[in-house]
Amino acid sequence: MTETIVEQQSRFTKEMTVGEAMSLHPNTRWVFASYHLGGCSHCAISMEETIGQVAEGYGVPLDRLMEDLNSLLEPAPAKTQ
Repeated sequence: MTETIVEQQSRFTKEMTVGEAMSLHPNTRWVFASYHLGGCSHCAISMEETIGQVAEGYGVPLDRLMEDLNSLLEPAPAKTQ
């Protein structure tokens, strides 16, 4: 059985497609929405575009977008009592 890119990935990368990113974490769409990406007809993004292409095409700082996406994968801090 072959693994998909999403199953192999533990981090978001600029080469990952938007569709792969959406499959990696359920809150990915909210990160894109915070940059006003994919929410309306004039700023729709294609599931086949890479994260890098989206950032370049819409003038979004790639390093900041990647940091925000990868923060979704960080474990929540332990609660102290």
